[in-house]
Amino acid sequence: MLEPISSATDGTKSGRVLSIGIIAIVLILLIAAGLLFANLPDANAFNARVETIFVENDNLTSNAEIKLLEILAQSGTAFSDTLTSYRVVIFVLMLFATALLVASLVFLLTILGLNRRMSEIDKQGIQISSLMISRAENTVYLNNMEFKLTGAAIETLCVLAEARMDDDVLSGAEIEGVVSGRDAADCDEAAGATRIKRLRDTLGNQMISELLVKNIARKGYMLSVPQDVIKMV
Repeated sequence: MLEPISSATDGTKSGRVLSIGIIAIVLILLIAAGLLFANLPDANAFNARVETIFVENDNLTSNAEIKLLEILAQSGTAFSDTLTSYRVVIFVLMLFATALLVASLVFLLTILGLNRRMSEIDKQGIQISSLMISRAENTVYLNNMEFKLTGAAIETLCVLAEARMDDDVLSGAEIEGVVSGRDAADCDEAAGATRIKRLRDTLGNQMISELLVKNIARKGYMLSVPQDVIKMV
């Protein structure tokens, strides 16, 4: 069975890694934004250069020369406005980059956590808190999940449940013998294995069926659930 303490510890570690990762992403992007904005040209550099031309060339008095200087001044203003808009665009893009990187980190940690959880389930078995079998309705309730089974499948599951409550492991021949009412020595091992396969197929969910009904090498089959969670009505 999976241990809650291990899950809580993994959750704490994941939260710590997530916090460190978010802080690192924000710091890196802040540094990158600072360097980027620091290396952008001054928005007033062009206007300052035009002003210098005005000051250094006070002998430009013709209408054409004055008109040219006015055009240069207007170009400087346009350049300043364009550079300001670029700064806003860069700032918005940096915000988007921060959001995307944080979301990617969260998704990555979530996927890693789910993979780790699935690996634990695969190694230790599915964690079941309640297993109720209703013969009258041919239904099994597994952790509040309802599975409608065939009559043969419910009989096989009942045999496995009774054996689990007695802490027994049944071979395929023994399962066939109990269900059919014959002596196990007169039954075929393959017949019991076929009943287990049909039970798993009826449950449908491959992960649940494979982990719920365990095959112990050279011994037989058993339910991988605690004895005290099994109820039969």
